[in-house]
Amino acid sequence: MKDKTTAGLLAIFLGGLGIHRFYLGQTGLGFLHLIFFWLPLPISWIVGFIHGIMILTMDDDKFNLQFNPDQYKVVKRGNRREDREFNRNERRRPQEPQRRSTAPVRQPVNQDKQQMLKKSGIDKYKDYDYQGAIEEFKKALDLDPNDISIHFNLACTYSLNEEADKALEHLDRAVTLGFTDFKRIKEHDALAFVRIQDAFDEFEANGFRLKQPTPQKQAAHTQAQPTQEPTEDHSPILEQLQKLNELKLKGLLTEEEFATQKNKLMN
Repeated sequence: MKDKTTAGLLAIFLGGLGIHRFYLGQTGLGFLHLIFFWLPLPISWIVGFIHGIMILTMDDDKFNLQFNPDQYKVVKRGNRREDREFNRNERRRPQEPQRRSTAPVRQPVNQDKQQMLKKSGIDKYKDYDYQGAIEEFKKALDLDPNDISIHFNLACTYSLNEEADKALEHLDRAVTLGFTDFKRIKEHDALAFVRIQDAFDEFEANGFRLKQPTPQKQAAHTQAQPTQEPTEDHSPILEQLQKLNELKLKGLLTEEEFATQKNKLMN
């Protein structure tokens, strides 16, 4: 993989010989520099110096897209800034300490069909057909619900479609499955809409995970129970009815289940 800093320094100090061109795989331009090197005017050195400055000030994504295309997969192209996703099989940038993955074991999937659906989703994404892209990604997800890249792409698409809740759900799922590039979540252009939501601050503070709902206290949902008329014999049936009523108030029995159990006791 070609390094931007190395290429820039080679261009500045050895640009007259075209060494940076050979390093970047531009052999033809490298030989052209060698030809101009023998001219009386230092044209080759000047061009090399200028090109070195341009390389060092170039955006990292733009440099990698031009000189390391095999390591990147284009996700969006247009008048907006181009976004790219690292191929997970290639080198990753240093990230925060990886968490222990709790992802389930993947089952074999129809790879050809899934890749076709992913490609179709990406094509529609490029054409700004976000709703169409969502449908294709969802079909691909049906074949492999544990595909991290599809969850991330869905999150980006839902964000661009201004559906923040669904975007956060898929980001949460991606992180659950092992996604650890949190810097990408905080900087990805397509996730800008999600990041301005109030819920994102809580999502980030929770380690880029959605908070799981906690059982509410029984007192918040219970109503005052009707006072029972005093009975002389404290019938066991009445005690059973009270227990069933408590279970219903706690949400452990539905109205239908409560009625069924009550009829059994009364009969």
